[in-house]
Amino acid sequence: MTDDQQLLSDLDRLIPGVLDDLGRLVAIQSVGADPDRATEVTRSAQAVADLLTDVGCPDVRLVSAGGGAPAVIARFPAPEGQPTVCLYAHQDVQPEGDPALWSTPPYEATRVGDRLFGRGTADDKGGVAVHLAALRAFAERPPVGVTVFVEGEEEVGSPTLARLLAENRDALAADVYVICDSGNWEVGRPAFTTSLRGVVDCVVEVQTLDHAIHSGSYGGVVPEALTSLCRLLATLHDDAGNVAVAGLTRAEAPDLDYPEDRLRAESGLLDGVSWIGDGSAVSRLWCRPAIAVIGLDTTPVARASNTLIPAARAKVSLRLAPGDDAARAMGHLVAHLESHAPWGARVAVTPGDLGEPSTVPFAGPYAEVARQAFTTAWGVAPVFVGQGGSIPMVADFSAAYPDATVLVTAVGDPHTRAHGADESLHLGDFAAACRAETLMLAGFAQVAAAARTTR
Repeated sequence: MTDDQQLLSDLDRLIPGVLDDLGRLVAIQSVGADPDRATEVTRSAQAVADLLTDVGCPDVRLVSAGGGAPAVIARFPAPEGQPTVCLYAHQDVQPEGDPALWSTPPYEATRVGDRLFGRGTADDKGGVAVHLAALRAFAERPPVGVTVFVEGEEEVGSPTLARLLAENRDALAADVYVICDSGNWEVGRPAFTTSLRGVVDCVVEVQTLDHAIHSGSYGGVVPEALTSLCRLLATLHDDAGNVAVAGLTRAEAPDLDYPEDRLRAESGLLDGVSWIGDGSAVSRLWCRPAIAVIGLDTTPVARASNTLIPAARAKVSLRLAPGDDAARAMGHLVAHLESHAPWGARVAVTPGDLGEPSTVPFAGPYAEVARQAFTTAWGVAPVFVGQGGSIPMVADFSAAYPDATVLVTAVGDPHTRAHGADESLHLGDFAAACRAETLMLAGFAQVAAAARTTR
């Protein structure tokens, strides 16, 4: 048996225990967007820190910056001549929404067939578990330096991450960053993410009256706010569904086929509903801007009366193509909304969060080791993909450590339903991800050894 075979054999025996630990993390309701559960985010961070202490890490601490949520930094010093690898994941999660929409309890890890259901099983407590499995495989002595960095506010846009990186620059410095927080191409087929869209959002309020009035007495003459808001929001797209905000960037799309029948099944698009936009599916998903109205404040249907509404608000989310700039894009969005007010309605826009898009080059000796490790672990070569979703911290890491290799990996798949009801983790893919990361760390040590031999 080769060293790698023995390593993977040892790892496979550890995976059931790692899944038990993942289940305990899932049970902690670490919803970063809910102030009432802020203590749960802290409790989850402490649970991660305890797991890393138990795995033999000699330096584990909780850190925070600017009043942000706690993060965990755990460090295994590098053996002489070996690189340091930073393994990233986050332990905060999205709100569960309506529990009635879940097939299983959202905060109880439940196995159904070949999947493990529960909030955070994939995004991204599953990423924490992958790192934990790889460290256990080396019996507390990884062959390279390892820094585990587990963030606590990724799901709210990582607002204090840049400051946290600046304040802990030396502790987080590494030759390679492995960010386990993206998506695989499909079940049984891994992916490395090489581009990410950015994201900005804002709240737009439309006002047409200084008070509510009778719809019969004044309807047909006086515009009410909700209809005015709907007309304003409709200007964000052209008739084909392309984003109509001027000045936004488009990037070049890869030559990769995303079959429409697969996309329809994975997205849950209803029969008879058409796609929006033009161009290839991957160009629209990964390389062009996209706008969605993600919230609305107005009179609920249950309380509606024959009244003209004086004011209404909507939250607008804009995804940015790689190569765009978040602050500049926010300016274009605000300018569009302010300049397209229907019937002279008063429009007020409040800018929200900004997250930069990223391009992640896959090049160099560490990347090639990663490619081989994933091919061996999964039994099939990885696909290089973009992601329509946003991981703003990738740009933060790239800016803070420009000479390092950044590898964006995943445990989720197109059926994971991250952020939605019935989030789940494919157990076969989870085991493969653990094997791949373990082989990758072993391979990084061989890169350093080879470099010393050739000097």
